[in-house]
This record gives sequence, structure tokens and C-alpha cells, in this order.
Amino acid sequence: MQLSWHWPWAFLAGVIVVLAVAGVTLLVAARHKTDDIESARTFSLDDDLNTESASRLFRQWRVLSRLAVILLVVALALATALVARPSTVDEGEEKASSRDIVLCLDVSGSALPYDREVIDTYRQLVDSFKGERIGLSIFNSTSRTVFPLTDDYELVSKQLDKASSILAGVESQDDIDKMKDSDYQAISDWLEGTQNRKESTSLIGDGVVSCAAMLPGFAYGNASADNAERQRAASIVLATDNVVSGKPTYTLDEALNLTKQAQITVDGLFSGPKQSEADETTQKFKSAIEAHHGVFLTQSNGASVSSLVKEIESRRNHENESSNKAAMVDAPGWWTLALAIVLMVWLALAWRLRR
Repeated sequence: MQLSWHWPWAFLAGVIVVLAVAGVTLLVAARHKTDDIESARTFSLDDDLNTESASRLFRQWRVLSRLAVILLVVALALATALVARPSTVDEGEEKASSRDIVLCLDVSGSALPYDREVIDTYRQLVDSFKGERIGLSIFNSTSRTVFPLTDDYELVSKQLDKASSILAGVESQDDIDKMKDSDYQAISDWLEGTQNRKESTSLIGDGVVSCAAMLPGFAYGNASADNAERQRAASIVLATDNVVSGKPTYTLDEALNLTKQAQITVDGLFSGPKQSEADETTQKFKSAIEAHHGVFLTQSNGASVSSLVKEIESRRNHENESSNKAAMVDAPGWWTLALAIVLMVWLALAWRLRR
């Protein structure tokens, strides 16, 4: 720890004041001494201290008096030092992630149960986040931002809990058929804004572009060198079955080209049934993701959605290198203790001198 001062000028000013007071005191004392010498001597204390005992007590009194003066000077110096705020330079290591994550979920009917598992997994992961920013966007024929990119983990947890609760009753068509009107309305409200284009569903390319637009540095249509350069790693977790119905503004390949130019990684989670994993649409989805350096995962090997999400996180969770951060920290402890001890000793001497 390196000692330094927040207000060094205060210490300097205090020293100047102390020296000025000491100088004036010495000057006045010297003047009085000169006056005493020049005046007629009519009385000497030594004349009354002829006994050995009285002489010893007088010498003791002078020693204690001088010691008391010295202690007062030391106390004044310590008080002046405290006014200058003694500090130390505290160096510590801080690790913080510099990653932005956007959950991009296809909310067409068949994908909702899968979406809930993804949401539940990220709800658990949020508790261990340190510096990551996360956002959630859902899409069908159009997109809706559930919550923007943020590191307010309390808000994120609240929104993910709400989404999980709403989607709890859509595990199967039977669950939907038996759903109460209030629960159905809650789902309808949550999905509002995702089906604004008629006769179209799962417009995945458009959904990816909308998710990418939540990340800093993304520009619709192109990505120049200016907006492609980013200080934080950015990734999109795309969960969909890749079954497109209707004509999108952007195909998946076009959307992935834009995200690649903006240095945004897109990882894919196949949310369709296992028997569809060998379909042509699924293989195209896999090829498109991997061709743009993303991770594509399915449940074909028996892995749970939670384990798939955590695998993506383990691959993408890049932390900043540890950086040393220095800070000025007030350190009055020893100075205050020393001042307290000096004052206590001075009070004891003052009490002894008054006896």
C-alpha cells in the first residue's frame, strides 16, 4: 500500500500555521525573558527550593511540562495530517463479463413449450451473471421486445419469471384446450404484437434482424466499419423450428450475413420435434448457423434444453482479462489511533501537573 494524501495542501497549510504560532510564541517568550533580565531581580524561585526534595519535585515538574508541550505539538501535527486525509492506493482485480446476449424466441404455437424451457434456464443463469447484459425479443410474423438489453438483473428475473408463469399452461394442445379464459388472455397479452402480418408465421429472418437491432452497432441493410467495431462481445440465442410460412423481408441467410458484418454471433437451438431433425428445413437451419460460425444444437442425443443452453453459454461466455484498478481509499486508522494515544497521555500529564 502506497501512502498518499487527498488534500496535501491542507497539510502544508497546517504546517505553516503551526510554524507561525510557534515562532510568535518563541518571540514573545524571548521578549519577556529579556524584560525579566533587564528588570531588577527581587525574587528567585530557587531561593525557596533549597531542600533536596523540593528541588527534585521542581525538576520533575519541568520535565513533565516540557513533555506535555511536546505531546501537544505532536497532537497538532497528527491533527493536521488527518485534515489532509491520509490515503492509500488500493489495487485490486475485478473480473466482469463484457458480453451482450439477446434471447430471440420463435413464439409460433409449436415452439412455446420449448421457449419456456429456454426462459427457465436463463432465469437460473442470470443469478450468476456479472456484467453481462441480456434482452428478450419474441417473434412470429412480427417481433416484440419483451425487455431491452440491460444488466438490471432484478428486472430480468422478474420478466423471465412472468414469462415462464404465463407459458406454464401450453405444454400440449390439451393444456391449451383446458385453459381458463384468464390464462388464455394472459398468453394473448404476452404475445401481442407478434402476429401483425396475416397469413404469415415464423418469419425467422425478420425475427433475427429485429433481435440484432437491440444490440449496439447494428444497422439495417449494411454494417460499415464504424458500426461493426464493438467493445463488447455480442450474441443472439435463436430458438426456432425454422418452419417459415409467408414471405419474409429477410431470409435467414440474409439476416445472418448482416449479423456477421456487425460481429454478432448467432447460435441456434432447434425447437421442433425430434422426428423433424432430419428434415431439409432443419438441415438448412443447421448449415446456415454453422456457416456463420454459430453453434447449432438439437435434443437428438437426449440432452435437455437446459443442458443445450448451458453448453452455448460455456462456449460464448468470454470474460474480460483481469484488469488492475487502483483507487484512493481513506486510511485514517493509524493516524487517528496515534492522535488518541497522544491526547490520552497528555491528559494524564496535565492531571499529574495539577496535583
